[in-house]
Amino acid sequence: MERGRLWMENCGSRLFLSLPDDVLALISDHLRPADLCALSLCCRGLRPAIAASEKVWLAQCRRLSPPPHALPLWREGVRSYRALCRFLAAVAPLLGVWVHQNPELGNVVCVLWGFLSVVGVRVIPQELGPLGLDEGPLLWAPVFEILADDDGSPSCFFLHGRGENGEESLFPGSIGSIDSSCNILLLEVEARHKETGFHQSWIFSSIADSKDPTFVRRLRRCDTNTASAPAAALLPPPLIPFARLPFSDRRGLLDRVAGRVALDVPPDLTAAPLFDHCDNAEQLAHRRSVIVKMHKQLNGGRIDWKDYQLEERSAQHKSAANGDELHHHYKRNALFSVAAYFRDGFKQFIARSNPRDLTSHKKHPPLHQFLMPGDSLGLSLRAAHMRLTTYRAWPDMHDNWFALYKLRMPIPTAGHELAGLWGGTFGWPPARPSQDKPGKALFFLRLTYEEEEGRPLLVATKLLEGTHYVLHPNGSAMFVAKVDEASSDAFPWDNDGEMEVKQSYTGEGIAGGYGFRYPGCKPGALFVLQNGLLAFVWKESKSVLMLQRIDLPELLKKGERVATLPPVANFCYLTKSYSNVFVGVHNSSSSNGSCIHHAI
Repeated sequence: MERGRLWMENCGSRLFLSLPDDVLALISDHLRPADLCALSLCCRGLRPAIAASEKVWLAQCRRLSPPPHALPLWREGVRSYRALCRFLAAVAPLLGVWVHQNPELGNVVCVLWGFLSVVGVRVIPQELGPLGLDEGPLLWAPVFEILADDDGSPSCFFLHGRGENGEESLFPGSIGSIDSSCNILLLEVEARHKETGFHQSWIFSSIADSKDPTFVRRLRRCDTNTASAPAAALLPPPLIPFARLPFSDRRGLLDRVAGRVALDVPPDLTAAPLFDHCDNAEQLAHRRSVIVKMHKQLNGGRIDWKDYQLEERSAQHKSAANGDELHHHYKRNALFSVAAYFRDGFKQFIARSNPRDLTSHKKHPPLHQFLMPGDSLGLSLRAAHMRLTTYRAWPDMHDNWFALYKLRMPIPTAGHELAGLWGGTFGWPPARPSQDKPGKALFFLRLTYEEEEGRPLLVATKLLEGTHYVLHPNGSAMFVAKVDEASSDAFPWDNDGEMEVKQSYTGEGIAGGYGFRYPGCKPGALFVLQNGLLAFVWKESKSVLMLQRIDLPELLKKGERVATLPPVANFCYLTKSYSNVFVGVHNSSSSNGSCIHHAI
Protein backbone atom coordinates (compact mmCIF):
# COMPACT_ATOMS: atom_id res chain seq x y z
CA MET A 1 0.00 0.00 0.00
CA GLU A 2 2.79 2.40 0.94
CA ARG A 3 4.70 1.56 -2.25
CA GLY A 4 1.57 2.20 -4.32
CA ARG A 5 1.05 5.59 -2.70
CA LEU A 6 4.69 6.53 -3.32
CA TRP A 7 4.41 5.41 -6.96
CA MET A 8 1.30 7.54 -7.40
CA GLU A 9 2.99 10.59 -5.92
CA ASN A 10 6.31 10.15 -7.73
CA CYS A 11 5.20 8.67 -11.04
CA GLY A 12 1.44 8.57 -11.49
CA SER A 13 0.86 12.23 -10.70
CA ARG A 14 3.65 13.22 -13.11
CA LEU A 15 2.04 11.23 -15.90
CA PHE A 16 -1.33 12.76 -15.09
CA LEU A 17 0.04 16.30 -14.96
CA SER A 18 1.91 15.80 -18.24
CA LEU A 19 -1.39 15.52 -20.08
CA PRO A 20 -2.49 18.62 -22.04
CA ASP A 21 -5.01 20.90 -20.36
CA ASP A 22 -7.67 20.05 -22.93
CA VAL A 23 -7.34 16.33 -22.11
CA LEU A 24 -7.56 17.06 -18.40
CA ALA A 25 -10.73 19.09 -19.05
CA LEU A 26 -12.28 16.18 -20.98
CA ILE A 27 -11.48 13.79 -18.14
CA SER A 28 -12.86 16.14 -15.50
CA ASP A 29 -16.05 16.56 -17.52
CA HIS A 30 -17.00 13.04 -16.36
CA LEU A 31 -16.33 13.83 -12.70
CA ARG A 32 -18.30 15.76 -10.10
CA PRO A 33 -16.77 18.63 -8.10
CA ALA A 34 -16.63 16.31 -5.07
CA ASP A 35 -14.69 13.76 -7.16
CA LEU A 36 -12.16 16.43 -8.14
CA CYS A 37 -11.67 17.36 -4.50
CA ALA A 38 -11.17 13.68 -3.60
CA LEU A 39 -8.66 13.33 -6.45
CA SER A 40 -6.68 16.32 -5.22
CA LEU A 41 -6.59 14.84 -1.69
CA CYS A 42 -5.21 11.49 -2.82
CA CYS A 43 -2.00 13.08 -4.08
CA ARG A 44 -0.31 16.30 -2.98
CA GLY A 45 1.15 16.76 -6.44
CA LEU A 46 -2.33 16.95 -8.03
CA ARG A 47 -3.77 19.40 -5.51
CA PRO A 48 -2.36 22.67 -6.87
CA ALA A 49 -2.83 21.60 -10.48
CA ILE A 50 -6.53 20.84 -10.06
CA ALA A 51 -7.20 23.91 -7.95
CA ALA A 52 -5.51 26.25 -10.43
CA SER A 53 -6.74 24.73 -13.69
CA GLU A 54 -9.27 27.08 -15.28
CA LYS A 55 -10.19 24.57 -17.98
CA VAL A 56 -10.96 21.84 -15.46
CA TRP A 57 -13.37 24.04 -13.51
CA LEU A 58 -14.85 25.52 -16.68
CA ALA A 59 -15.84 21.96 -17.65
CA GLN A 60 -17.49 21.57 -14.23
CA CYS A 61 -19.41 24.83 -14.73
CA ARG A 62 -20.79 23.58 -18.04
CA ARG A 63 -22.12 20.43 -16.34
CA LEU A 64 -24.49 22.63 -14.30
CA SER A 65 -26.23 23.90 -17.47
CA PRO A 66 -26.02 27.70 -17.18
CA PRO A 67 -26.48 29.74 -20.39
CA PRO A 68 -23.47 28.65 -22.52
CA HIS A 69 -22.64 32.14 -23.74
CA ALA A 70 -22.72 33.56 -20.20
CA LEU A 71 -19.81 31.71 -18.61
CA PRO A 72 -17.00 33.95 -19.98
CA LEU A 73 -18.99 37.03 -18.92
CA TRP A 74 -19.72 35.67 -15.45
CA ARG A 75 -16.06 34.71 -14.99
CA GLU A 76 -15.16 38.42 -14.98
CA GLY A 77 -17.23 38.95 -11.83
CA VAL A 78 -15.56 36.24 -9.69
CA ARG A 79 -12.00 35.23 -8.84
CA SER A 80 -11.84 32.04 -10.91
CA TYR A 81 -13.89 29.38 -12.62
CA ARG A 82 -13.55 27.37 -9.43
CA ALA A 83 -15.33 30.18 -7.55
CA LEU A 84 -17.97 30.31 -10.28
CA CYS A 85 -18.51 26.55 -10.02
CA ARG A 86 -18.95 26.94 -6.27
CA PHE A 87 -21.82 29.35 -6.82
CA LEU A 88 -23.48 27.38 -9.62
CA ALA A 89 -23.37 24.13 -7.65
CA ALA A 90 -24.83 25.81 -4.57
CA VAL A 91 -27.84 27.45 -6.25
CA ALA A 92 -28.60 24.91 -9.00
CA PRO A 93 -31.07 22.97 -6.73
CA LEU A 94 -33.28 26.08 -6.67
CA LEU A 95 -33.91 26.09 -10.41
CA GLY A 96 -37.39 25.06 -11.47
CA VAL A 97 -41.06 25.69 -10.67
CA TRP A 98 -42.25 26.46 -7.12
CA VAL A 99 -45.88 26.81 -6.07
CA HIS A 100 -48.26 27.63 -3.26
CA GLN A 101 -52.01 27.09 -3.39
CA ASN A 102 -53.12 30.45 -1.91
CA PRO A 103 -54.27 32.40 -3.76
CA GLU A 104 -55.60 29.92 -6.27
CA LEU A 105 -54.90 32.25 -9.15
CA GLY A 106 -51.23 33.03 -9.00
CA ASN A 107 -48.63 31.57 -6.63
CA VAL A 108 -46.44 30.05 -9.35
CA VAL A 109 -42.77 31.07 -9.09
CA CYS A 110 -40.11 30.03 -11.57
CA VAL A 111 -36.43 30.21 -10.55
CA LEU A 112 -34.05 30.67 -13.48
CA TRP A 113 -30.56 31.92 -14.22
CA GLY A 114 -30.00 35.67 -14.08
CA PHE A 115 -26.58 37.32 -14.40
CA LEU A 116 -24.21 35.65 -11.95
CA SER A 117 -27.39 34.98 -10.05
CA VAL A 118 -30.61 33.04 -9.88
CA VAL A 119 -33.87 34.98 -10.01
CA GLY A 120 -37.29 33.87 -8.78
CA VAL A 121 -40.17 35.43 -10.72
CA ARG A 122 -43.92 34.99 -10.35
CA VAL A 123 -46.00 34.15 -13.41
CA ILE A 124 -48.91 36.56 -13.41
CA PRO A 125 -52.44 35.26 -14.13
CA GLN A 126 -53.35 36.66 -17.52
CA GLU A 127 -55.32 36.23 -20.71
CA LEU A 128 -53.97 35.31 -24.12
CA GLY A 129 -54.14 37.41 -27.25
CA PRO A 130 -55.19 36.16 -30.68
CA LEU A 131 -52.01 34.16 -31.25
CA GLY A 132 -51.62 32.87 -27.71
CA LEU A 133 -48.14 32.35 -26.29
CA ASP A 134 -46.60 32.97 -29.70
CA GLU A 135 -47.74 36.59 -29.74
CA GLY A 136 -48.01 38.55 -26.51
CA PRO A 137 -45.30 38.64 -23.79
CA LEU A 138 -45.72 36.57 -20.66
CA LEU A 139 -46.36 38.82 -17.66
CA TRP A 140 -44.17 38.31 -14.59
CA ALA A 141 -43.04 40.04 -11.39
CA PRO A 142 -39.71 39.52 -9.55
CA VAL A 143 -39.86 37.78 -6.17
CA PHE A 144 -36.23 37.31 -5.07
CA GLU A 145 -32.71 36.95 -6.38
CA ILE A 146 -29.47 35.41 -5.10
CA LEU A 147 -26.19 36.81 -6.40
CA ALA A 148 -22.66 35.47 -6.30
CA ASP A 149 -20.01 37.19 -4.22
CA ASP A 150 -16.47 37.62 -5.55
CA ASP A 151 -15.42 34.29 -4.04
CA GLY A 152 -18.43 32.48 -5.46
CA SER A 153 -20.42 32.21 -2.25
CA PRO A 154 -24.19 32.73 -2.66
CA SER A 155 -24.30 35.28 0.15
CA CYS A 156 -26.22 38.16 -1.44
CA PHE A 157 -29.97 37.65 -1.11
CA PHE A 158 -32.56 40.28 -2.04
CA LEU A 159 -36.31 40.03 -1.63
CA HIS A 160 -38.26 42.13 -4.14
CA GLY A 161 -41.38 44.04 -3.22
CA ARG A 162 -43.20 47.33 -3.13
CA GLY A 163 -42.16 49.66 -0.31
CA GLU A 164 -44.35 51.89 1.83
CA ASN A 165 -43.92 54.70 -0.69
CA GLY A 166 -45.34 52.50 -3.45
CA GLU A 167 -42.02 52.26 -5.29
CA GLU A 168 -40.19 49.07 -6.18
CA SER A 169 -37.61 48.27 -3.48
CA LEU A 170 -35.06 45.64 -2.55
CA PHE A 171 -34.97 44.01 0.88
CA PRO A 172 -31.53 42.52 1.63
CA GLY A 173 -31.05 39.35 3.65
CA SER A 174 -28.91 36.25 3.90
CA ILE A 175 -28.98 32.66 2.69
CA GLY A 176 -29.58 30.25 5.53
CA SER A 177 -28.84 26.97 3.75
CA ILE A 178 -29.60 25.25 0.46
CA ASP A 179 -30.19 21.52 0.59
CA SER A 180 -29.11 19.72 -2.58
CA SER A 181 -32.48 17.90 -2.67
CA CYS A 182 -34.60 20.82 -1.43
CA ASN A 183 -38.36 20.70 -1.93
CA ILE A 184 -39.46 23.64 0.25
CA LEU A 185 -38.30 27.27 0.20
CA LEU A 186 -38.82 29.20 3.45
CA LEU A 187 -38.70 32.93 4.13
CA GLU A 188 -37.65 33.43 7.74
CA VAL A 189 -36.17 35.87 10.23
CA GLU A 190 -32.75 34.83 11.49
CA ALA A 191 -31.46 35.85 14.91
CA ARG A 192 -27.70 36.37 14.75
CA HIS A 193 -26.07 35.21 17.99
CA LYS A 194 -23.03 36.66 19.70
CA GLU A 195 -19.92 34.51 19.53
CA THR A 196 -18.89 35.08 23.15
CA GLY A 197 -21.01 35.52 26.23
CA PHE A 198 -24.71 36.22 26.40
CA HIS A 199 -26.16 39.61 25.73
CA GLN A 200 -29.38 40.45 27.59
CA SER A 201 -32.06 41.24 25.10
CA TRP A 202 -33.07 44.86 24.72
CA ILE A 203 -34.69 44.53 21.35
CA PHE A 204 -38.32 43.94 22.25
CA SER A 205 -39.55 47.50 22.73
CA SER A 206 -37.50 48.73 19.81
CA ILE A 207 -39.61 46.99 17.18
CA ALA A 208 -42.93 47.70 18.85
CA ASP A 209 -45.33 50.09 17.22
CA SER A 210 -49.06 50.66 17.41
CA LYS A 211 -49.94 49.08 14.07
CA ASP A 212 -50.29 45.60 15.52
CA PRO A 213 -51.34 45.85 19.18
CA THR A 214 -51.37 42.09 19.79
CA PHE A 215 -47.79 41.73 18.62
CA VAL A 216 -46.77 44.82 20.62
CA ARG A 217 -48.32 43.41 23.78
CA ARG A 218 -46.43 40.12 23.37
CA LEU A 219 -43.14 41.98 22.86
CA ARG A 220 -43.66 44.08 25.98
CA ARG A 221 -44.40 40.97 28.03
CA CYS A 222 -41.17 39.43 26.69
CA ASP A 223 -39.24 42.59 27.67
CA THR A 224 -40.71 42.58 31.19
CA ASN A 225 -40.03 38.88 31.73
CA THR A 226 -36.43 39.26 30.56
CA ALA A 227 -35.70 42.35 32.64
CA SER A 228 -37.07 40.78 35.84
CA ALA A 229 -35.23 37.50 35.43
CA PRO A 230 -32.36 36.83 37.87
CA ALA A 231 -28.84 37.16 36.51
CA ALA A 232 -28.13 33.48 37.04
CA ALA A 233 -31.06 32.61 34.82
CA LEU A 234 -29.77 34.71 31.93
CA LEU A 235 -27.89 31.87 30.31
CA PRO A 236 -27.77 31.19 26.57
CA PRO A 237 -31.03 29.33 25.85
CA PRO A 238 -31.25 26.69 23.14
CA LEU A 239 -31.75 28.06 19.66
CA ILE A 240 -35.41 28.20 18.68
CA PRO A 241 -36.18 27.52 14.99
CA PHE A 242 -38.19 30.31 13.40
CA ALA A 243 -40.74 27.78 12.13
CA ARG A 244 -41.72 26.85 15.71
CA LEU A 245 -43.05 30.32 16.50
CA PRO A 246 -46.80 30.87 16.21
CA PHE A 247 -48.01 32.35 12.95
CA SER A 248 -48.78 35.80 14.38
CA ASP A 249 -45.22 36.16 15.71
CA ARG A 250 -43.65 34.95 12.47
CA ARG A 251 -45.73 37.34 10.41
CA GLY A 252 -45.03 40.23 12.80
CA LEU A 253 -41.27 39.70 12.71
CA LEU A 254 -41.14 39.32 8.93
CA ASP A 255 -43.18 42.47 8.34
CA ARG A 256 -41.17 44.58 10.75
CA VAL A 257 -37.73 43.40 9.71
CA ALA A 258 -38.61 43.79 6.02
CA GLY A 259 -39.95 47.29 6.67
CA ARG A 260 -36.74 48.22 8.46
CA VAL A 261 -34.25 46.99 5.82
CA ALA A 262 -36.04 48.34 2.73
CA LEU A 263 -33.49 49.63 0.22
CA ASP A 264 -34.49 52.30 -2.28
CA VAL A 265 -32.78 51.47 -5.56
CA PRO A 266 -31.84 54.15 -8.10
CA PRO A 267 -34.26 54.31 -11.05
CA ASP A 268 -31.64 53.17 -13.56
CA LEU A 269 -31.07 49.98 -11.57
CA THR A 270 -34.79 49.41 -11.03
CA ALA A 271 -35.35 49.51 -14.79
CA ALA A 272 -32.33 47.31 -15.52
CA PRO A 273 -33.04 43.78 -16.79
CA LEU A 274 -32.59 40.77 -14.52
CA PHE A 275 -31.89 38.10 -17.12
CA ASP A 276 -28.79 37.54 -19.18
CA HIS A 277 -28.82 38.39 -22.88
CA CYS A 278 -25.95 38.82 -25.29
CA ASP A 279 -26.69 42.53 -25.82
CA ASN A 280 -27.06 43.72 -22.22
CA ALA A 281 -24.08 42.18 -20.43
CA GLU A 282 -22.52 45.54 -19.55
CA GLN A 283 -25.73 46.84 -18.01
CA LEU A 284 -26.26 43.62 -16.05
CA ALA A 285 -22.67 43.61 -14.78
CA HIS A 286 -23.03 47.22 -13.57
CA ARG A 287 -26.27 46.46 -11.76
CA ARG A 288 -24.81 43.40 -10.05
CA SER A 289 -21.68 45.27 -8.96
CA VAL A 290 -23.69 48.10 -7.40
CA ILE A 291 -26.24 46.01 -5.47
CA VAL A 292 -23.61 43.52 -4.22
CA LYS A 293 -21.66 46.48 -2.87
CA MET A 294 -24.85 47.79 -1.23
CA HIS A 295 -25.43 44.38 0.34
CA LYS A 296 -21.96 44.41 1.91
CA GLN A 297 -22.26 47.99 3.15
CA LEU A 298 -25.57 47.15 4.83
CA ASN A 299 -24.11 44.02 6.47
CA GLY A 300 -26.57 41.85 4.60
CA GLY A 301 -29.52 43.92 5.78
CA ARG A 302 -29.05 42.93 9.41
CA ILE A 303 -30.50 45.28 12.02
CA ASP A 304 -28.39 46.46 14.95
CA TRP A 305 -31.13 46.59 17.54
CA LYS A 306 -29.19 48.78 19.97
CA ASP A 307 -28.98 51.65 17.50
CA TYR A 308 -32.51 50.99 16.32
CA GLN A 309 -33.82 51.23 19.89
CA LEU A 310 -32.33 54.72 20.27
CA GLU A 311 -33.86 55.81 16.97
CA GLU A 312 -37.28 54.47 17.95
CA ARG A 313 -37.20 56.22 21.31
CA SER A 314 -36.19 59.49 19.68
CA ALA A 315 -39.05 59.17 17.18
CA GLN A 316 -41.51 58.41 19.99
CA HIS A 317 -40.47 61.57 21.91
CA LYS A 318 -40.96 63.70 18.80
CA SER A 319 -44.35 62.16 18.16
CA ALA A 320 -45.43 62.67 21.77
CA ALA A 321 -44.77 66.41 21.43
CA ASN A 322 -47.82 66.67 19.22
CA GLY A 323 -50.86 66.60 21.55
CA ASP A 324 -53.36 65.60 18.89
CA GLU A 325 -51.25 62.69 17.74
CA LEU A 326 -50.69 61.61 21.32
CA HIS A 327 -54.42 61.73 22.10
CA HIS A 328 -55.19 59.73 18.98
CA HIS A 329 -52.48 57.24 19.92
CA TYR A 330 -53.90 56.64 23.41
CA LYS A 331 -57.46 56.45 22.13
CA ARG A 332 -56.57 53.89 19.49
CA ASN A 333 -54.53 51.79 21.94
CA ALA A 334 -57.42 51.86 24.43
CA LEU A 335 -59.82 50.54 21.83
CA PHE A 336 -57.38 47.84 20.83
CA SER A 337 -56.83 46.90 24.48
CA VAL A 338 -60.56 46.44 25.15
CA ALA A 339 -60.96 44.32 22.02
CA ALA A 340 -57.86 42.31 22.87
CA TYR A 341 -59.14 41.73 26.44
CA PHE A 342 -62.35 40.12 25.25
CA ARG A 343 -60.57 38.22 22.46
CA ASP A 344 -57.93 36.78 24.80
CA GLY A 345 -60.59 35.87 27.35
CA PHE A 346 -62.58 34.04 24.72
CA LYS A 347 -59.48 32.14 23.58
CA GLN A 348 -58.72 31.09 27.17
CA PHE A 349 -62.29 29.88 27.59
CA ILE A 350 -62.03 27.78 24.43
CA ALA A 351 -58.63 26.44 25.51
CA ARG A 352 -60.00 25.31 28.89
CA SER A 353 -62.94 23.57 27.26
CA ASN A 354 -60.78 21.87 24.66
CA PRO A 355 -57.63 20.12 25.99
CA ARG A 356 -56.38 19.55 22.46
CA ASP A 357 -56.27 23.28 21.74
CA LEU A 358 -54.49 23.90 25.05
CA THR A 359 -51.84 21.35 24.15
CA SER A 360 -51.33 22.84 20.69
CA HIS A 361 -50.97 26.31 22.23
CA LYS A 362 -48.22 25.14 24.58
CA LYS A 363 -46.17 23.59 21.81
CA HIS A 364 -45.16 27.06 20.54
CA PRO A 365 -42.18 28.57 22.39
CA PRO A 366 -42.45 32.12 23.77
CA LEU A 367 -41.25 34.87 21.46
CA HIS A 368 -38.52 36.01 23.86
CA GLN A 369 -36.83 32.59 23.68
CA PHE A 370 -36.31 33.14 19.98
CA LEU A 371 -35.16 36.76 20.35
CA MET A 372 -33.02 36.66 23.52
CA PRO A 373 -29.81 35.09 22.15
CA GLY A 374 -29.58 37.52 19.23
CA ASP A 375 -28.05 40.95 18.98
CA SER A 376 -29.35 41.46 15.42
CA LEU A 377 -32.06 40.15 13.14
CA GLY A 378 -32.33 39.83 9.41
CA LEU A 379 -34.31 38.22 6.60
CA SER A 380 -33.17 34.77 5.61
CA LEU A 381 -34.00 32.37 2.79
CA ARG A 382 -33.68 28.66 3.54
CA ALA A 383 -34.11 25.81 1.06
CA ALA A 384 -34.76 22.57 2.93
CA HIS A 385 -35.84 19.02 2.24
CA MET A 386 -38.89 17.84 4.16
CA ARG A 387 -41.02 14.76 4.02
CA LEU A 388 -44.22 15.90 2.31
CA THR A 389 -47.39 14.01 1.61
CA THR A 390 -48.83 14.34 -1.88
CA TYR A 391 -51.96 13.53 -3.81
CA ARG A 392 -51.42 12.89 -7.50
CA ALA A 393 -47.99 14.58 -7.30
CA TRP A 394 -49.41 17.74 -5.67
CA PRO A 395 -47.92 18.39 -2.20
CA ASP A 396 -50.10 18.96 0.85
CA MET A 397 -49.26 22.53 1.88
CA HIS A 398 -49.31 24.35 5.21
CA ASP A 399 -51.76 27.24 5.23
CA ASN A 400 -49.63 29.50 7.47
CA TRP A 401 -46.07 28.87 6.30
CA PHE A 402 -44.26 31.51 4.30
CA ALA A 403 -43.06 28.79 1.97
CA LEU A 404 -42.97 27.72 -1.65
CA TYR A 405 -43.05 24.06 -2.66
CA LYS A 406 -41.01 22.66 -5.52
CA LEU A 407 -42.68 20.71 -8.30
CA ARG A 408 -40.46 18.14 -9.96
CA MET A 409 -41.04 18.45 -13.67
CA PRO A 410 -40.89 15.02 -15.31
CA ILE A 411 -38.66 14.66 -18.34
CA PRO A 412 -40.25 13.12 -21.46
CA THR A 413 -38.95 9.58 -22.05
CA ALA A 414 -39.89 6.62 -24.19
CA GLY A 415 -43.44 5.66 -23.28
CA HIS A 416 -43.88 8.93 -21.34
CA GLU A 417 -43.57 11.33 -24.25
CA LEU A 418 -46.24 13.78 -23.01
CA ALA A 419 -44.76 14.39 -19.55
CA GLY A 420 -43.75 17.94 -18.65
CA LEU A 421 -45.11 21.49 -18.50
CA TRP A 422 -47.82 22.57 -20.94
CA GLY A 423 -49.69 25.82 -21.46
CA GLY A 424 -52.84 26.71 -23.33
CA THR A 425 -56.42 27.89 -23.24
CA PHE A 426 -60.00 26.88 -23.92
CA GLY A 427 -61.47 27.25 -27.39
CA TRP A 428 -61.23 26.12 -30.98
CA PRO A 429 -59.48 26.99 -33.28
CA PRO A 430 -56.54 27.13 -30.87
CA ALA A 431 -55.83 30.56 -29.32
CA ARG A 432 -58.14 32.37 -31.78
CA PRO A 433 -60.56 34.72 -30.02
CA SER A 434 -64.24 34.85 -30.64
CA GLN A 435 -66.04 38.06 -31.56
CA ASP A 436 -67.52 38.63 -28.11
CA LYS A 437 -64.42 37.67 -26.09
CA PRO A 438 -61.05 38.55 -27.62
CA GLY A 439 -59.02 37.26 -24.66
CA LYS A 440 -58.82 33.71 -23.27
CA ALA A 441 -57.55 32.59 -19.88
CA LEU A 442 -54.04 31.15 -19.82
CA PHE A 443 -53.64 27.76 -18.11
CA PHE A 444 -50.42 26.04 -17.02
CA LEU A 445 -50.67 22.28 -16.54
CA ARG A 446 -48.14 19.69 -15.43
CA LEU A 447 -48.62 16.34 -17.15
CA THR A 448 -47.42 13.28 -15.26
CA TYR A 449 -47.78 9.55 -15.78
CA GLU A 450 -49.16 7.67 -12.79
CA GLU A 451 -50.57 4.26 -12.06
CA GLU A 452 -53.90 3.69 -10.35
CA GLU A 453 -55.32 0.24 -9.65
CA GLY A 454 -52.83 -1.28 -12.04
CA ARG A 455 -53.60 0.87 -15.07
CA PRO A 456 -51.46 3.74 -16.44
CA LEU A 457 -52.92 7.25 -16.38
CA LEU A 458 -51.87 10.63 -17.73
CA VAL A 459 -52.82 13.29 -15.16
CA ALA A 460 -52.93 17.01 -16.06
CA THR A 461 -52.56 19.02 -12.82
CA LYS A 462 -53.53 22.70 -12.85
CA LEU A 463 -50.80 25.14 -11.74
CA LEU A 464 -52.09 28.48 -13.02
CA GLU A 465 -55.42 29.89 -14.16
CA GLY A 466 -55.45 33.30 -15.83
CA THR A 467 -58.98 34.44 -15.05
CA HIS A 468 -60.35 37.25 -12.87
CA TYR A 469 -62.04 34.76 -10.55
CA VAL A 470 -60.78 31.23 -10.07
CA LEU A 471 -62.96 28.38 -11.29
CA HIS A 472 -60.70 25.37 -10.66
CA PRO A 473 -58.58 24.77 -7.52
CA ASN A 474 -54.80 24.59 -7.80
CA GLY A 475 -53.57 21.02 -7.65
CA SER A 476 -56.75 19.62 -9.16
CA ALA A 477 -56.70 17.37 -12.20
CA MET A 478 -58.03 19.28 -15.21
CA PHE A 479 -58.26 15.94 -16.99
CA VAL A 480 -57.14 12.34 -16.60
CA ALA A 481 -56.49 10.21 -19.69
CA LYS A 482 -56.31 6.41 -19.76
CA VAL A 483 -53.25 5.91 -21.94
CA ASP A 484 -53.91 2.18 -22.34
CA GLU A 485 -57.38 2.73 -23.80
CA ALA A 486 -57.81 4.30 -27.23
CA SER A 487 -60.83 6.53 -27.79
CA SER A 488 -63.35 5.68 -30.46
CA ASP A 489 -64.56 9.29 -30.65
CA ALA A 490 -63.71 11.27 -33.74
CA PHE A 491 -62.19 14.73 -33.48
CA PRO A 492 -65.36 16.88 -33.41
CA TRP A 493 -64.15 19.75 -35.63
CA ASP A 494 -62.99 20.08 -39.19
CA ASN A 495 -59.37 21.12 -39.04
CA ASP A 496 -58.89 21.49 -42.80
CA GLY A 497 -56.22 18.83 -42.74
CA GLU A 498 -53.86 21.10 -40.79
CA MET A 499 -53.94 19.07 -37.58
CA GLU A 500 -53.95 15.35 -38.11
CA VAL A 501 -54.87 13.29 -35.06
CA LYS A 502 -51.92 11.10 -34.13
CA GLN A 503 -53.38 9.32 -31.09
CA SER A 504 -56.48 9.54 -28.91
CA TYR A 505 -57.30 8.27 -25.41
CA THR A 506 -60.46 8.06 -23.34
CA GLY A 507 -60.56 10.08 -20.16
CA GLU A 508 -62.43 12.37 -17.78
CA GLY A 509 -62.31 16.16 -17.51
CA ILE A 510 -63.02 18.44 -14.55
CA ALA A 511 -66.58 19.66 -14.08
CA GLY A 512 -68.83 21.25 -11.46
CA GLY A 513 -69.49 18.74 -8.72
CA TYR A 514 -69.62 18.84 -4.93
CA GLY A 515 -68.09 22.31 -4.63
CA PHE A 516 -64.91 24.20 -5.39
CA ARG A 517 -62.60 21.90 -3.45
CA TYR A 518 -64.26 18.69 -4.63
CA PRO A 519 -65.03 19.14 -8.32
CA GLY A 520 -66.74 16.45 -10.29
CA CYS A 521 -65.73 15.01 -13.65
CA LYS A 522 -67.34 14.18 -16.98
CA PRO A 523 -66.23 11.90 -19.82
CA GLY A 524 -64.06 13.17 -22.60
CA ALA A 525 -61.14 12.29 -24.84
CA LEU A 526 -57.54 13.44 -25.24
CA PHE A 527 -56.31 13.94 -28.82
CA VAL A 528 -52.59 14.07 -29.62
CA LEU A 529 -52.24 16.11 -32.81
CA GLN A 530 -49.55 15.69 -35.43
CA ASN A 531 -48.08 19.18 -34.89
CA GLY A 532 -47.33 18.53 -31.20
CA LEU A 533 -50.50 20.10 -29.78
CA LEU A 534 -52.88 18.41 -27.36
CA ALA A 535 -56.65 18.80 -27.27
CA PHE A 536 -58.87 17.50 -24.49
CA VAL A 537 -62.55 17.54 -25.51
CA TRP A 538 -65.47 17.15 -23.11
CA LYS A 539 -67.91 14.75 -24.73
CA GLU A 540 -71.20 16.45 -23.79
CA SER A 541 -70.38 20.15 -23.97
CA LYS A 542 -67.78 19.88 -26.77
CA SER A 543 -65.56 22.27 -24.80
CA VAL A 544 -61.93 21.92 -25.81
CA LEU A 545 -58.74 22.70 -23.91
CA MET A 546 -55.84 23.25 -26.32
CA LEU A 547 -52.28 22.80 -25.01
CA GLN A 548 -48.75 23.25 -26.30
CA ARG A 549 -45.46 22.32 -24.64
CA ILE A 550 -43.71 25.39 -23.19
CA ASP A 551 -40.20 26.40 -22.16
CA LEU A 552 -41.08 28.59 -19.20
CA PRO A 553 -37.65 30.21 -18.62
CA GLU A 554 -37.43 31.29 -22.25
CA LEU A 555 -40.98 32.69 -22.18
CA LEU A 556 -40.15 34.70 -19.06
CA LYS A 557 -36.96 36.13 -20.57
CA LYS A 558 -39.04 37.45 -23.47
CA GLY A 559 -41.87 38.56 -21.17
CA GLU A 560 -43.00 41.81 -19.61
CA ARG A 561 -42.32 42.87 -16.03
CA VAL A 562 -45.16 44.25 -13.88
CA ALA A 563 -45.37 45.70 -10.36
CA THR A 564 -44.91 43.58 -7.25
CA LEU A 565 -46.84 43.18 -4.02
CA PRO A 566 -45.39 44.23 -0.63
CA PRO A 567 -42.32 42.10 0.12
CA VAL A 568 -43.57 39.36 2.47
CA ALA A 569 -46.85 38.92 0.56
CA ASN A 570 -44.84 39.03 -2.68
CA PHE A 571 -42.87 35.97 -1.60
CA CYS A 572 -45.95 33.97 -0.66
CA TYR A 573 -49.46 35.41 -0.60
CA LEU A 574 -51.07 33.43 2.21
CA THR A 575 -54.50 35.05 2.26
CA LYS A 576 -57.09 32.80 0.67
CA SER A 577 -58.39 34.57 -2.42
CA TYR A 578 -60.34 33.49 -5.46
CA SER A 579 -59.99 36.83 -7.26
CA ASN A 580 -56.90 38.11 -9.01
CA VAL A 581 -54.82 39.91 -6.36
CA PHE A 582 -51.78 40.36 -8.57
CA VAL A 583 -52.91 42.08 -11.76
CA GLY A 584 -56.04 42.47 -13.83
CA VAL A 585 -55.88 41.99 -17.56
CA HIS A 586 -58.53 43.91 -19.48
CA ASN A 587 -59.45 44.07 -23.12
CA SER A 588 -57.79 46.80 -25.09
CA SER A 589 -57.32 47.88 -28.65
CA SER A 590 -53.55 47.56 -28.31
CA SER A 591 -51.64 45.12 -30.46
CA ASN A 592 -51.33 42.49 -27.73
CA GLY A 593 -55.00 42.71 -26.87
CA SER A 594 -54.54 43.64 -23.23
CA CYS A 595 -53.48 46.38 -20.87
CA ILE A 596 -52.11 45.88 -17.39
CA HIS A 597 -53.51 47.37 -14.19
CA HIS A 598 -51.43 46.80 -11.09
CA ALA A 599 -53.25 45.49 -8.05
CA ILE A 600 -53.12 47.46 -4.84
